Amino acid sequence: MAAPSRKQMLRFLSQLGAFILTRFGFWNCFSMLMLFAERADSKRKPDIHVPYLYVDMGAAVLCASFMSFGVKRRWFAMAAAIQVALSTYASYIGEQVHYGDWLRVRMYSRALAIIGGFLVLASGAGEVYRQKPRSRSLQSTGQVFLGVYLICMVYSLQHSKEDRQAYLNHIIGGEITLMLLEVLFGVLALAFLSGYYIRLAAQILATVLPLVILLIDGNLGYWHDTRKVEFWNQMKLIGHNIGIFGAVLILATDG
Repeated sequence: MAAPSRKQMLRFLSQLGAFILTRFGFWNCFSMLMLFAERADSKRKPDIHVPYLYVDMGAAVLCASFMSFGVKRRWFAMAAAIQVALSTYASYIGEQVHYGDWLRVRMYSRALAIIGGFLVLASGAGEVYRQKPRSRSLQSTGQVFLGVYLICMVYSLQHSKEDRQAYLNHIIGGEITLMLLEVLFGVLALAFLSGYYIRLAAQILATVLPLVILLIDGNLGYWHDTRKVEFWNQMKLIGHNIGIFGAVLILATDG
């Protein structure tokens, strides 16, 4: 049996990235429901006022459903980007739940990156049989959002003792390795912001992100027990990073 060619492998990875990103809305809604159920025991409020919360989750599921079936995927990817933007804004101005500054950076930077991922998808990147030319302006805008996310990662590693300790617990070389990671994320951010070497930068980030998800985000004992991040909030953040990984896979193979 012949081994798959490089072109077939790239196509598979691009489809995998699109599969992950288009299903993001389902996991995000599920984790939000579980988070608000977790808060109900302590009589804490959801991030968004309840009447708007149902509309927000309905829109997210609708967009995810149409994208998953490939129906007008560009349109619904754009709609999903708008939905995440409105949801994030409503959560920010609602101020129903108090978060520490370091956690706000983690939450809102990932939301920005998801918006960027949906803009990349809406541009036509990752389509197997592209019937219309991709929108380079939409893709560039999405890449900028991903670059901002990486800048926020650098900021967190420099100024957040919570994030620094999470990395120091799992890397060899201590502060020196941490500094090298900051430089790496900074260089990747510049690539996404400038639009140069996008495919190479995305390939590097696609290699690093699974390790971050597994070792850093996946350290539930650290985040939940030590840093008091709600369990389902951390699971929601893991889902965000997996969705970002899907977007990066698309750029790494069809950027």
